[in-house]
Amino acid sequence: MTVALLALSLGATLAAAPRPAAAQAPVPAEAPALSATAAELVDWVIAAGDNKGLPFAIVDKATAQVIVFAADGTLKGAAPALLGLASGDHSTPGVGDRELSDIAPDERTTPAGRFMVGYGPATGGKTVLWVDYATAISIHPVVNTNRKEQRPKRLASPTPDDNRITFGCINVSQAFYRKVVRPTFKDTEGVFYVLPEWTPLEVAFPGFRTGPRFASAEPAPATAIPNGDLPGMALR
Repeated sequence: MTVALLALSLGATLAAAPRPAAAQAPVPAEAPALSATAAELVDWVIAAGDNKGLPFAIVDKATAQVIVFAADGTLKGAAPALLGLASGDHSTPGVGDRELSDIAPDERTTPAGRFMVGYGPATGGKTVLWVDYATAISIHPVVNTNRKEQRPKRLASPTPDDNRITFGCINVSQAFYRKVVRPTFKDTEGVFYVLPEWTPLEVAFPGFRTGPRFASAEPAPATAIPNGDLPGMALR
């Protein structure tokens, strides 16, 4: 089932379902304006079962957008995101162990690929959803510690042109994180697919297939993150 059909089906279900007077209104799940690449990848993930029965998300760096899905492929929500300042699909070796002040602007990338995600500790007693613990990449609510970066303003702008500012982490709004990201992944592992900028999809996502036979593709391998037993790292 395509993303558009999933969204329409979900919208019809929400409209038809009765809502108790005291119940909190559900988060809207309108069909996002997906790029052709993102839509192709979502269709493959669902058809091939590459998410292995886990909730998943697509991070589209070209459109600076995060799209979250339930384990069965139901669209949970989509929102703008802030991403690494530098273009690129790989992290500099050892960057996760360095102080932020030691990371050069051209090393501040959001790496592409398929990542197993899960909650774990971060500096300051925080808990965040780690995307790639080894390189200190997580998804978390937008930070505003350096006001010169104007991260909230960039996130709220109508275009993705100014959304490249972080040290590599994926920043989303407080509301989207609280209403969509955390409820979807708080009690389970998940899979994040970060779309590449330069790398072919077949390289970024081993097992990716197109055409009528891709549903039989072997799910791609994934590297699990630590279970909270390593020192926490700073939000970036």
